[in-house]
Amino acid sequence: MRMCKSTESSYAIARSGRAWRRPDGDVSEKKMPKTRLGRLIPWAIIGLVMTMSPVMEGLAQQDGEPEGQQASSRLPQTLEERLAAVEKIRKAPWAKGGADTCLACHGEYSEYDLLPMFRTKHGTAADARSPMAQHQCESCHGPGGDHAVLRLRRGEQRPPMLNFGRDAWTPAAVQNETCLTCHRTHSRIQWEGSTHQFNEVACASCHKVHVAHDPVLDERQQAGVCYECHIHQRAQFEQISHHPVREGQMVCGDCHEPHGSSGSDLLVKATLRETCTECHAEKRGPFLWEHAPAAEDCGLCHRPHGSSHPALLKRRSPQLCQECHSQFNHPSIGFDGSFATSSRFVTAKGCLNCHSQVHGTNHPSGVSLTR
Repeated sequence: MRMCKSTESSYAIARSGRAWRRPDGDVSEKKMPKTRLGRLIPWAIIGLVMTMSPVMEGLAQQDGEPEGQQASSRLPQTLEERLAAVEKIRKAPWAKGGADTCLACHGEYSEYDLLPMFRTKHGTAADARSPMAQHQCESCHGPGGDHAVLRLRRGEQRPPMLNFGRDAWTPAAVQNETCLTCHRTHSRIQWEGSTHQFNEVACASCHKVHVAHDPVLDERQQAGVCYECHIHQRAQFEQISHHPVREGQMVCGDCHEPHGSSGSDLLVKATLRETCTECHAEKRGPFLWEHAPAAEDCGLCHRPHGSSHPALLKRRSPQLCQECHSQFNHPSIGFDGSFATSSRFVTAKGCLNCHSQVHGTNHPSGVSLTR
């Protein structure tokens, strides 16, 4: 073991016994007294210096750069560095111990407990399609290489592997490519070009594969996962008129397909009207007398997530109706422009009091949607 200069000098003084300072300050060349205390003093000095050396080195290291910044500085920062790191990981050798090597650090009492994964489909080794039946953990995270076997010094960080998640250093495109290697089926075939793919949303931003139950697949927790990004829609669901997502009777996936769809807004159907009439079949028609906005787009009058007006309306009537229908040429307005104050159309203040069949009707006399 190599000692620092201060330790070596103290050790040399202790071995020679010279330059012993008396209590009165005089320096004598005589040897230290051969008492038990005299023999212990040099070794106490050596122990004190050796004990304080790592502490002083740690303080100097903290003064130069914080520990958190040292750890983060070793991770690739720019996109070019990240892609280069991904290629380096993919060329690394596979770990000989497989999942046993990973569980040595990522076990039950670690920060990232991986044991619950063995209760999921990903951790079922009997299924030939699962990652555990192939290269186990390295099927998704890439070859272990130096990350699995390298012995680290104090303050060093292990070389990274492919990480997954919203804040991971691995680019979202690389993360999703790994997932789509096995999951490019059914609705996920439309992932390319979807809103989430265009905004570089990673699969692991919503899905949790190392837990026994993925929250986004649980009807009671799915909305909470979507609310992490869609905070505006969360506020709408708190309004007085809303779809029963908050009550647990609906989930976001009933109307939206997060992996991509052929329509806008990731809807499960091509249009909003088709999506709404999946549940509201009585509004589908066809009708003999149709109301044009209802036949075109439900969103022209309704806010699908929530509203402060009844029936998810954007505005109350007659203000909502008068966005398209002028009040003139109506029985409540005289031909000269004067208001007929005695008319019930003025006192009622609601178009739906008479035009109750606002979505459409099949009555022969329902041209004005009154019956």
